[in-house]
Amino acid sequence: MSTPTFYDRVPGPLGTMWLVTDREAMTGLYFEGQKHMPACTAEWQACDDVPVLRAARAQLAAYFAGELRRFDLPLAPAGTPFQRAVWSAIGAVPYGETIAYRELAARAGYPASVRAVGAAVGRNPLSIVIPCHRIVGADGSLTGYAGGLHRKRALLALEAAAGRRGLAQAA
Repeated sequence: MSTPTFYDRVPGPLGTMWLVTDREAMTGLYFEGQKHMPACTAEWQACDDVPVLRAARAQLAAYFAGELRRFDLPLAPAGTPFQRAVWSAIGAVPYGETIAYRELAARAGYPASVRAVGAAVGRNPLSIVIPCHRIVGADGSLTGYAGGLHRKRALLALEAAAGRRGLAQAA
């Protein structure tokens, strides 16, 4: 018997987002139409009254307002051990910073597997929460983002602006 999947569709500044859970932890956060988003099947149940979904909505609102730098949600992304190692390394990239895929591969423990690491980044099921938008090309260019490069650009700009506001307030 499979674990039920609950979801909520939430409007956001970068388009509608799908928040997906098994009731205990977040299993997905996708932009509508995102590459690699699983199909919403008859087994999926629309439900906005699951505590983890309420927490995710509140934290996303705070993130987009520039008030939240690190999500605090239970996460249960489905993936291979290799993918989970990559996603864990992505989660350690600080707010407002970027690193290259090669650096991510080294941090994940797979320095010779840059292409495979890139593929795992593209399969990240928890956009924004596991901040794969912070991974860039070796020359700093914005390469690939399953949710669209326009969103990657916007997320990095949001974090840069929030960081500048924080510095100004600290001064």
